[in-house]
Amino acid sequence: MYQNRLELYKEIEKRRDSKLLVYVTGDRTGLETKIHSEVLNFFVDHLDIIGDVPKISLYLYTRGGDTLAAWSIANLIRQYCEEFEVLIPAKAHSGGTLISLGANTIIMTKQATLGPIDPNINTPINPPIPGAPPNIRYPVSVEAISGFIELAKKEVGGETGADPNKILEILASHVEPLVLGQVYRTRAQIKMLGERLLSPHMEGDGKIEKILAFLCSESGSHDYTIYHREARKVLGLNVTLPNDDLYTVIKKVYDDIADELALTRPYRPDVFLGEQDEAQYKFSRALVESVNGGSHKFISKGRLIKQQITDQNTGIVREIVQDNRTFEGWKHE
Repeated sequence: MYQNRLELYKEIEKRRDSKLLVYVTGDRTGLETKIHSEVLNFFVDHLDIIGDVPKISLYLYTRGGDTLAAWSIANLIRQYCEEFEVLIPAKAHSGGTLISLGANTIIMTKQATLGPIDPNINTPINPPIPGAPPNIRYPVSVEAISGFIELAKKEVGGETGADPNKILEILASHVEPLVLGQVYRTRAQIKMLGERLLSPHMEGDGKIEKILAFLCSESGSHDYTIYHREARKVLGLNVTLPNDDLYTVIKKVYDDIADELALTRPYRPDVFLGEQDEAQYKFSRALVESVNGGSHKFISKGRLIKQQITDQNTGIVREIVQDNRTFEGWKHE
């Protein structure tokens, strides 16, 4: 709980000689949350209390989310400080990596990972999944599109090369042209955002281009994980390990948040109910916190009820769990 973490937050501020912000989006299976623009107002509330200061540390755990929201978070924090650093206890993937590119320093534990920043495109006109409901569609990966084009050019085309018009024709027969256009636009945009985040604090010919080339396409998979040594030695990011004392505090904060958000326990309504026929629930799923700004939490509340459903054709009775959700949104503590 927030009160349990408050002294740990103060300890991090003391050790880093900075003001601390904490942002966590949960990846508990069944209750996942993502980086979203709705948190910007909460960041403003905390940052206004912090005020203009020499240094701000962002404690960050996320699997990613909205690209422009990630860009806005990094830029917003920089308006309030001269030096910006990110503390990563475990995961800062996709949009979380994009936020980290805006930091002067990235402090990663040995188990912490960054990841590619190429986003998946999800629209109502994405390719349908056979047998799935109409609203469930395949996400279109920027890297998958690029990979197909490279395959067609190098492997299929051979010495003569593949006909670009034929490549586009094949692609358009499986993926709507408007989605392909969105993929191209998004890839160009993510590179532009990454360059703007890196350029104020990184110099050297080709360094930014090398980092973005790897994060946007050369990693080969959106699930590729980048540990601190690769981030520092191969990519050239300003990454450091915490000393033992700082690591202990970072880990205690993570353990407490992971316990509150139940990050390691998949959510299954039937398991939650157990032998009960109904039960109320309240789940914390994401948070934004600071020492003086308190805690903003994204919460889901409601009641689970077991019900017996009889199939009219077969007469087979099966049990389902109905979720009567009464509240879902952010609350301040």
